[in-house]
Amino acid sequence: MTLLAGALAILAALLFAIASVAQRGAAADVPDDEARGGRLLARLVRSPRWWAGTAGDTGGFVVQAAALGVGSLLLVQPLLVTTVLFALPLEAWMNGRRIGRPEVRWALVLVAALALFVVVGEPTAGVDQAPLRSWLPALAVLAVVLVACVLLAGRRRGPRRAALLAVGTGLLYGLTAALTKSVVDLLGEGPIALLTAWETWALIASAVGGTLLQQAAFGAGPLAASLPAVTVGEPVAAAVLGVAVLGEQVLADGLEWGLIGVVVVLMVAATVALSRSSAAIATPGPEKAVSSWK
Repeated sequence: MTLLAGALAILAALLFAIASVAQRGAAADVPDDEARGGRLLARLVRSPRWWAGTAGDTGGFVVQAAALGVGSLLLVQPLLVTTVLFALPLEAWMNGRRIGRPEVRWALVLVAALALFVVVGEPTAGVDQAPLRSWLPALAVLAVVLVACVLLAGRRRGPRRAALLAVGTGLLYGLTAALTKSVVDLLGEGPIALLTAWETWALIASAVGGTLLQQAAFGAGPLAASLPAVTVGEPVAAAVLGVAVLGEQVLADGLEWGLIGVVVVLMVAATVALSRSSAAIATPGPEKAVSSWK
């Protein structure tokens, strides 16, 4: 099951990368005088490339849900950061730019760190569903942090505002991933159980809220200020919820914990570096950074 979950997570990352590149390309094709607010969205919905990206996002989410159905959040969500490994060369190719040596080195660091985390940490699954009382403390903390991010963002402009909104986006997407695991398990209990479960409606709310907040983050400042926070924030939030609520574990002893700590730091550093490189290649202007990156 671990191998299947890992393979599905990588496939989902590829689909998310294709979707992101397609949607950014569609945004870049919109003339500057039409790249604001509703006019931008009106142009995008008439773009086949944008719809292709939307289809890629939908497919990526379905494959991600399948991965979460057979694997743990601690395994699937970190592997999804390989989205940047797929998106970077695609965007470089579309923009006629060569990938530099620093980007290649960071890509190798990310691959090595992910491999070490899976091998050394041996992330194990917990439960697919947890009672609401187990969720409440985590949801309360998440709500406080989310509200703080939004309120602080309202007092700032430019990159700081974008970064704060992106942190909130990462939190909501992490919650979406954790709830997806529970909702996938509910699919086997029939439509009545699915429609009457609080997880289903919380999933819809977090997904919609995350998408709206992400668009606000991308429109608030340079993509390089928001993309790293979204890319890193989602797996971190999902992993914390997996451990705190669903009982997932990392199997490590003694010095292995030190190695895992180093590996996690390298994963975050590599993901941030590659996200910034991807943003630098892709961004046609802050006001046109329309994407549903995962």
